[in-house]
Amino acid sequence: MGGGFHGKTIGDLEAAFSTDRSRGLGDGQVCSARDTYGWNKLLETEGRKLHQMVLEQLGDVLILLLLAASVLSYLVGEKVDAMVIVAIVVLNTVLGVVQERKAGKALEELKRMAAPKAKVVRGGELSMVEAAELVPGDLVVLETGDYVPADLRVTESVLLEIDESALTGESAPAPKEEGLLQEKDLPVGDRSNMAHMGTVVSYGRGKGIVVAVGMETEIGKIATLLNETVEEKTPLQLKLARLGRMIGALCVLVCMVILWIGIYRQLPLLEVFMTAVALAVAAIPEGLPAVVAVVLAIGVTRMVSQNAIMKNLGAVETLGATTVICSDKTGTLTQNSMTVRQVQGSRELLLLAGVLCNDAQIREGKVVGDPTEGALLTAGAKEGLDRDRLHSLYPRQGEIPFDGKRKMMSTLHRMEEGWRMYTKGAPDLLVDGCDRIQTPQGIRPLAAADREEILADSHAYAEQALRVLGFAMKDLGEKEEMEGGETGMVFLGLVGMMDPPRKEAKEAVEICRRAGIRPVMITGDHIATACAIGKELGILVEGNLAMDGKTLDGMDQVALEGAVRSVGVFARVSPEHKVRIVDALKANGEIVAMTGDGVNDAPALKRADIGIAMGITGTDVTKEAADMILTDDNFSSIVSAVGEGRVIYSNIRKFVGFLLSCNIGEILIILVAMLAGWPVPLLPIQLLWINLITDSLPAFALGLEKKEAGVMDQAPREPDVPIVDRAMGLSILVQSLVLPLGALGAYRLGTDLDGVGYGRTLCFATLILGEMFRAYSARSEHAFLHRMRPLENRYLNGSVAAASTLLLAVVYIPVLQPLFGTRPIGAVHWLWVLALALLPLTAGEVSKNWKGKPL
Repeated sequence: MGGGFHGKTIGDLEAAFSTDRSRGLGDGQVCSARDTYGWNKLLETEGRKLHQMVLEQLGDVLILLLLAASVLSYLVGEKVDAMVIVAIVVLNTVLGVVQERKAGKALEELKRMAAPKAKVVRGGELSMVEAAELVPGDLVVLETGDYVPADLRVTESVLLEIDESALTGESAPAPKEEGLLQEKDLPVGDRSNMAHMGTVVSYGRGKGIVVAVGMETEIGKIATLLNETVEEKTPLQLKLARLGRMIGALCVLVCMVILWIGIYRQLPLLEVFMTAVALAVAAIPEGLPAVVAVVLAIGVTRMVSQNAIMKNLGAVETLGATTVICSDKTGTLTQNSMTVRQVQGSRELLLLAGVLCNDAQIREGKVVGDPTEGALLTAGAKEGLDRDRLHSLYPRQGEIPFDGKRKMMSTLHRMEEGWRMYTKGAPDLLVDGCDRIQTPQGIRPLAAADREEILADSHAYAEQALRVLGFAMKDLGEKEEMEGGETGMVFLGLVGMMDPPRKEAKEAVEICRRAGIRPVMITGDHIATACAIGKELGILVEGNLAMDGKTLDGMDQVALEGAVRSVGVFARVSPEHKVRIVDALKANGEIVAMTGDGVNDAPALKRADIGIAMGITGTDVTKEAADMILTDDNFSSIVSAVGEGRVIYSNIRKFVGFLLSCNIGEILIILVAMLAGWPVPLLPIQLLWINLITDSLPAFALGLEKKEAGVMDQAPREPDVPIVDRAMGLSILVQSLVLPLGALGAYRLGTDLDGVGYGRTLCFATLILGEMFRAYSARSEHAFLHRMRPLENRYLNGSVAAASTLLLAVVYIPVLQPLFGTRPIGAVHWLWVLALALLPLTAGEVSKNWKGKPL
C-alpha cells in the first residue's frame, strides 16, 4: 500500500479500494482484500530460544574462565570450591536470561494497544467486528471513547477530536476534518484528515475509510522499528569482557611459566601441576561476576527510593556514563496538562465566559473533556468561579457548536441582565464578528487600531508557544436572536494557554549541564512550542540550534551526525526520526539516554544506550521497551539516577582494582619463590581459600561504599576508557609488588624460625591481613584515608572481622590445621605479621599522590 493518503480525495480512495463512502465494502470484497493485504495484526520476529540465550550467557569470557577454574579445582580435589564457582556461573546465567526475556515484551504491549473491536459499515449495514478482520476499504465508525482500529482517511467529522499524544507527543487532542491536504510528506501530527491506529477519540464522532492495516499502519511502523532494533551490550558488559580476555591471557601465561620453572628445576610433576592449577584459579577473580551482580542489584534497590525502577541491571552503570539525555517534551519536561498562562482583559469576565462557554467537566480532580477547556475551568475555579454552580445559576439554553470553518463556539445563557451569548474561538476570526470592545472604563466601539493590537498580541502569544483563544459576548433581547449569528459582539479579551514546564525540570537541566551531560529535547510538537519550552528550561541556549522533521528528512546520516552536535531541540519528528537522531549521537561516541512516555518513543528508547520511561503517563509499550522507569515522571529523578550510576561504577572500579591487585600479588608470591628456588610459600588450598573467601568479602563491602563528594561535578568518563585505566594500572602495579614483599618477608622469617610449615603459616596470615588492611585504602581512589572516616563502611568492618575470625580458626583449631597446612602463631610473631601486613596499605596511600585528578 502506498502512503500520502491525506493528499488523496475520498473519490480517489473509493476507486483505489473499490469501496463506497456510505455503504462500505461487500462481504466478497472483504475476503479478496484480506488475501491481498493480510490481517490487521502487528507481527513480531521469532524470538531466540531459551537454549540460545543460555549458550550466549555461557559464552562470556569471564564465565568460560570460571568454568575452567571449576574443572581444575575439581581435578585437584577441591570439590567445594568447584561447586561454589559453578553456583556463581548458574546465578549469572539465570540473571542474564531473565533480563533478555523481559526485553522482548515491548511488542506484546504494543499489540495490546490495537482496538479489539471495531464498528464497521459493510454493505450499508453497521456491525461490530474483530479489529483484526478490518481490510483497506472498510468504512469505520468512530465515537467518543473508541480506539482507532486502523489507519483511516476521515470521510465525515462532527466535532471529531482524537487524542494522538501516545503517537505524536502532543497533549492537546487533534481536530479532524474530511478536507483534502495538498502538502506532501506531512508529519503524523499535521495530518488533520487522518486517524491512526492506537489513538483514542476524545470528542465528537466521525467515519473513515481504512487505508492501512497491520504493519503498514503508523503504529505498525513502530513495531517494525522495535523488531529491527538489536539489543546492544552495555559499556560495563564490554569492559568486563575486555577484562576477562586480559585475565585469560594472564592465566595461560602464568601456567606456562610455572610449568616451565618446575620442569627446569626438576620438581615433582604432580606438585608443579597442582601449583600451576592453584595459581591459574587464583588469577581468576571468581567473585567478580557475583560481586558485580549483587552491587548492581543493591544499587537498583536504592534507586527505587529515588523514584527510579531499573529493569536492566547493567543499565545502572550505563546511566552513570551518560553524556546526552534526549528528552521528550510532553509529560516529561512539561506537566502534560494545559494551563492558563496569560489573560488579557477583565480576568473575572473572561474566565466567566470561559467557564460557561465550555463542554468540559472536572471530576475527582481530573479533567473530563478537551484539555484546553479543562484549563479554563481550572483557572476559573482558582478565582472562585465553580463550574457546577455557574451552570446551575445560568444554565445553557442554546449553542452553536464549534466547527473547523468558523473556528468558534457559542453558548446561550439566561443572566440577571437577560439573554447573553458567550463566544470563544480563534482571535483572528472572532474579532471580525465584533464591533465593540470591553475596557476598564466600559464598553466602547472597536477601532481599527484595537483590531490591529488584538491581532499583534495574539501573534506574540503564539510565538511564546501559547495556544490563544479570543472571547466575546452579545446581549440578546430574545432567545431566538442567537440564530442571527456571531456578529455585532463585544470583544472581551485574550487567554493564552500552554502545557507548562515542570517546576523542577529547569533545575535538573542545570545540574545535567554541570555534570557534563547535554540535554536535548526531541518532540512531535510544533517547533515554536518546542523552542519556547526549550528556552524556558535552559535546553535551548546560545550556540544551540532547533531543527524540525522536514529539515532532518533532507539530511543523510553523515550530515545528521554533524548536525546533532549543536542541535538542542528537535521538533515535529516521527519515530523514525528519533531513532536516526539516537543513532547519529551514538555514532559520535555519545552514551545516549532517551526519555519518553508515548508509543512513538518506544523504538528510540530501545535503540538508546539506556531508555527511560515515565511511570505515570507512560504507555505499557514504552515501559517494556525501556531500561528504567520513573515512578514520579520527574525529570529531576533522572539526575539522581545518574548520580547513583556514577557511584556504582566508581565502586566497581574500587573492587576490581582490589581483586586484581590481590590476585596478581598472589601470583607473584609463588613466581618469585620458585625463581629463587624456595619451597612453594603457599599451598594450593591456602590460595583457593584466600581467593574464594578472603578476597570476596571486602570486595562486596567496597561495592557498597557511599557516594563521594563532587560525583556530579565531573564530566562523564570517556565511554571507551577501560575499567583498568592508567591510574588504576599504576595502583595495581604498586599493590602487586608490595603485597608479595610483605608476605615473602613473613615466609622467610617463619621458615628461619621453625621450618617451611611455619613460614607458610606466617605468609598465609600476612597475606590475608595485608589484603584486609589494603581494602580500607581502596575505599577511595583519590582521597587519603586520614581525610575520610576510616571505619564508616560498616560492611567493610564486618568483612574484616569475619575474615580475621576465619583466619584465627584455620590457624588455631586443631582439626583444621592439617587440612590447611597451618601451625599456631606465637604472640610475638603476630607483631611481625601485623607490621608486614601494613605495607600494602601504606603503599596504597602513597600511590594516590601519583594519580592526578579523578577520572
